[in-house]
Amino acid sequence: MNTTDFSAVTPEIYKLARLCEAHDVIDSSLYTKYEVKRGLRDLDGKGVLTGLTEISTINSSRVVDGVSTPMEGELYYRGINIYDLVKGFISEDRFGYEECVYLLLFGELPDEKALKEFTALLGSYRHLPQHFVRDVIMKNPSRDVMNSMAKSILTLSSYDKASADISIPNVLRQSIELIANFPLIAVYSYLAYRHYDLGHGLYIHNPKPELSTAENILRLLRKDKSYTKTEAVILDLALVLHAEHGGGNNSTFTTHVVTSSGTDTYSSVTASLCSLKGPKHGGANVKVKKMFDDIKKHIKNWNDEDAIRAYLCNILDKKAFDKTGLIYGMGHAIYSISDPRANIFERFVGRLSDEKGKQDEYQLYKNVARIAKEVIADKRKIYKGVSPNVDFYSGFVYSMLGLPDELYTPLFAVARIAGWSAHRIEELINANKIIRPAYKSVAVEQPYVPIGER
Repeated sequence: MNTTDFSAVTPEIYKLARLCEAHDVIDSSLYTKYEVKRGLRDLDGKGVLTGLTEISTINSSRVVDGVSTPMEGELYYRGINIYDLVKGFISEDRFGYEECVYLLLFGELPDEKALKEFTALLGSYRHLPQHFVRDVIMKNPSRDVMNSMAKSILTLSSYDKASADISIPNVLRQSIELIANFPLIAVYSYLAYRHYDLGHGLYIHNPKPELSTAENILRLLRKDKSYTKTEAVILDLALVLHAEHGGGNNSTFTTHVVTSSGTDTYSSVTASLCSLKGPKHGGANVKVKKMFDDIKKHIKNWNDEDAIRAYLCNILDKKAFDKTGLIYGMGHAIYSISDPRANIFERFVGRLSDEKGKQDEYQLYKNVARIAKEVIADKRKIYKGVSPNVDFYSGFVYSMLGLPDELYTPLFAVARIAGWSAHRIEELINANKIIRPAYKSVAVEQPYVPIGER
């Protein structure tokens, strides 16, 4: 096991860091003075309009008598309501992610023949270059699977003779290959870490082209390759709900920004992946799971609403869990009254909890969701509404599936590569102009002083 600590910070570095902190703090009043849209948002939190897209639509409010009024959240993929999309493949007892990928990439639902051919195409691409697992993934594994994935994606460009070609046919080919192989890269990266850093046995399974993306993930991850139909259906649903969420979320906006520079697909996808891994974005699902682990440590009776309320108040007061004052999984930058993805997910979580004998824990999640809305509204004076987001339930689902914490955010990436790919192609087709917002300098001019006089 590698025990070398490369993260140790020396006293010299700490001293230099103080210089950064002394000279890089900007007077907060200047942001108001110059009307800076911090986070590319207006003062009311609404995102600044920076582009147009046909790939997905998010609605969280409607104008009533000239006033913007919160509403139940809506999400559309290529104009199709997410509720209808999920109902369609679930009612027909089909896996939905492959259909979802087709819809996002090509703008229309496939007929039976087109879906069969596209699924077969994904299956045919679902293999990595010869010796890639041994020579790239198995060398220098990391507990941070997202970083391992980034390394692998950039390295894949070395195996692509047309890596720099940004014509639409070539970018589409690269995108389909990456969509097909993200599950392999994620699972194999974790298994390498599991073996070399944690000391467990090593096994590498090959994917089966006839299986769905969700089925292959479970097959690759488990030593005995087994899984239940319910497990595969729930994981497939998770992939669908995480596949796309507008052009303004941090990682997808990164796709647009980096793509606008004219760079290659592998660099664009890696940049988006690195954005997604942040705890304020895709890494939130891990935070939710750890928060619930802490709740279960401190609250013995999971139906004791007074104890839950007191604990959540302590979180908001920065006295409990990670002392950030955040109840993870509650609230969203856009949705207020409800997140449709969370609504859909919650309906299936109960089904999986029945199969896994986790009904009591499921009830705890429901209790926290309900009580958290009340305490946040009271203590934060948020009256527009706050609700569970998709991350609130995804960590619980992944834990019931026996997935390790290290794979929670990578699975988000496995799903979202579909949306990134669609947005990259849309940017290449429509923009042809590099994205470059303005930054105003507020530095005070000063003379250069010769080194002997400083």
